[in-house]
Amino acid sequence: MGHPYLPPPYPPPPERSAELRQRFAEEARSERPDLSGLCLLIGAEADGSLDDRGMDEAQLELDRLAGALPYRPGGPRAWAEAVRRLLGAEHGFHGTPADYQRLESSLLHEVLRRRRGLPILLSVVWMEVARRAGAPVYGVALPGHFVVGFGPAEEQVLADPFDGGRLLAGTDAELLVAGATGAPLDASMLEPAAPLEVVQRILNNIRAWAAARPERSDVALRAVELALLIPSHPARLRYERGQLLVQRGEFTAGAAELDTYAELIEVVDEPAARKVRQQAHTARAMLN
Repeated sequence: MGHPYLPPPYPPPPERSAELRQRFAEEARSERPDLSGLCLLIGAEADGSLDDRGMDEAQLELDRLAGALPYRPGGPRAWAEAVRRLLGAEHGFHGTPADYQRLESSLLHEVLRRRRGLPILLSVVWMEVARRAGAPVYGVALPGHFVVGFGPAEEQVLADPFDGGRLLAGTDAELLVAGATGAPLDASMLEPAAPLEVVQRILNNIRAWAAARPERSDVALRAVELALLIPSHPARLRYERGQLLVQRGEFTAGAAELDTYAELIEVVDEPAARKVRQQAHTARAMLN
């Protein structure tokens, strides 16, 4: 199903999309959500050419890469070095500024194919490969730049997959945070990120990509609707969904979503709720 005026990837048909969302919701609610599985479901929802076989192949590729890591190389630093050598040096996984302009940089199957992506998706590759090999690895959600950590807090070694897995020494992490936000590094920023936090942040990136391209409101809407399936999502996503539906000409559905959001926030912020209800009213008026 191509769109002559839009570049690929093109979304899957409605039945496939409904099935993918059902699987995404179940995985997100499971006791131990599977990070690579959730990322591949996001990929399949954005790219209709990714079928179940393609998703299995992506998982097998992660297994294959993990099998190429040395057996128990040593402590956190040895693990970080081993993964950097394999993924960064040997297989060339890294990122460039141009990768921020491509939707594929947020889709795990494309990142595995192209060996390029956003910091967070490259970190997913690092984490999933290293985890399969038994490494003490986790994501570290620094503001503005996602990296990976190895080992417990007192021995923590950080690596930057966007920079080919370069190990961060001394003040490197502080400089990354200062460069991205202008704020100092706080110890809480170095704590492991839970899988669902990682997934939520990937969907935020996709929404940010689409927000800069109004003609891709379809991509933004799909990302918002997936994010709404994650337990304990921010209520404001409902407002965003309502606005996107209105923007796409689905005035009745958009107005209903805006009203739902207004009800949610009325208790804490009545003036804001009034404003949102007015937006819903305006959306309904567009039907006449």
